[in-house]
Amino acid sequence: MDENLMMIWQRCLQFMRDNLNAAEDNSDLKKLEKSFDLLFDKVQPVSLVDNNLTLMVPSDFYKEYIEDNYLSLLSAALKKNIGKGVKLWYSVMENKPAGLEKPVTMNMKGKTVPTPKVQETMPQGFSSNIVNPFVVPGIKKVNIDSNLKSDFSFENYVEGESNKFAATVARSIAKRPGATAFNPLFLYGGYGVGKTHLGQAVGLEVKSQFPDKVVLYLSSEKFIQQFISAAKAHKQTEFANFYQMVDVLIIDDIQFLSGKSATQDSFFHIFDYLHQNGKQIILTSDKAPADIMDIQDRIVSRFKWGLSAEIKSPDLHTRKKIIVDKLSRDGIVLTEDMLDFLAAEAKTNVRELIGVINSVIAYSTIYKSDLSLELLKDTINKIAANQKKVINIPFIQEVVCDYFGIKREQLLSKTRKREIALPRQLAMYFAKEFTNATFTKIGEEMGGKDHSTVMYACETIKDVSKIDKEVKKYVKELTEKIKN
Repeated sequence: MDENLMMIWQRCLQFMRDNLNAAEDNSDLKKLEKSFDLLFDKVQPVSLVDNNLTLMVPSDFYKEYIEDNYLSLLSAALKKNIGKGVKLWYSVMENKPAGLEKPVTMNMKGKTVPTPKVQETMPQGFSSNIVNPFVVPGIKKVNIDSNLKSDFSFENYVEGESNKFAATVARSIAKRPGATAFNPLFLYGGYGVGKTHLGQAVGLEVKSQFPDKVVLYLSSEKFIQQFISAAKAHKQTEFANFYQMVDVLIIDDIQFLSGKSATQDSFFHIFDYLHQNGKQIILTSDKAPADIMDIQDRIVSRFKWGLSAEIKSPDLHTRKKIIVDKLSRDGIVLTEDMLDFLAAEAKTNVRELIGVINSVIAYSTIYKSDLSLELLKDTINKIAANQKKVINIPFIQEVVCDYFGIKREQLLSKTRKREIALPRQLAMYFAKEFTNATFTKIGEEMGGKDHSTVMYACETIKDVSKIDKEVKKYVKELTEKIKN
């Protein structure tokens, strides 16, 4: 065997071993390393010609196990130690039948071939005509609906201090999708601050500059529904192959993948394929990558590969710019005092601000009244009266579940996992802070918990929030969401 090839392979193995997911304790990590060593001890490099690496594996099981569990890690190792564009092939060796002196390989139909030669194999989950796990050849581009809204363009996106950095990066990506260091682009921030607009703006610009590129925008909920439908119909292969044809993939509210392990597995492999092949990925979330609960560590690590950019609520100056931009497109001009009033009233997010503006336009049109400061104040008061918030335990549960990306059933369950137990304690704490409910009543509403459990939860949050920065942040942000 080529000594240079063996050295390269040993470096690849060491890289993979060093990057195995760390277990919670050393004994688990040792088990992980032992399993890794037992598997790859029987895998040998055969040749490396023109960036085509051939690995000898004892059976189909080894090939499939590597594809299912180590493909992304192996790909990273090959890229680091050999370079980009490495194509991986397998020579699947079976036990030789009695009377044969030479080992044999199995072809795709399961017939034995008396001479050992490289078998062109495919990773699990790909159609049978695809022989390379890193490349999907022979698939033509298809015309698909990108689900983009023309209003969500860069031209209609108002920049300010709260979003300038994210917008600058987004414009850079639109010029060279998949070719910048900002892949994936992970946009996060509160409700209605313009994450969706900015993500779609990239898609629209790419479609304009590169008409042949396939751009797709969808919500994570739609992605989950599609995966479930594909799984029920045993069409996971078609599902994966479809997404592998996309050049720019934009997924909204990625935090809703929380707790959906099967969908996460599928997303992980799609993400890796697109990233390895220079396709652009844009994700939005209401939380930073590290704050999304019940998401696989390997996925969170990939969220951090590119750039995470926070979009904050717009400041007063930016809110005024948004108002002027929106109303000018409808031929409406406001005086400075009217602008100041509107901008001061809508403080939380852009979506709320647009809602107020649309309401003002509607009142002006319906009642055929000239816009005035008095009309604006009257309109705002009517909106406030119609939208008065009722803070009760179900509402608090809804806010907490939405914030942490979990289901209400999980919140009310008996699990003691921290990713559920902490939100549950916070919900109990806020129920006591914002309602007149007794500890017993709160316990009943929280899945039949004892009143002492609620008391303990409230005291715990009070104490921990004083010393734990993360919990303190949760309390602050959830308080704002519940009150505003």
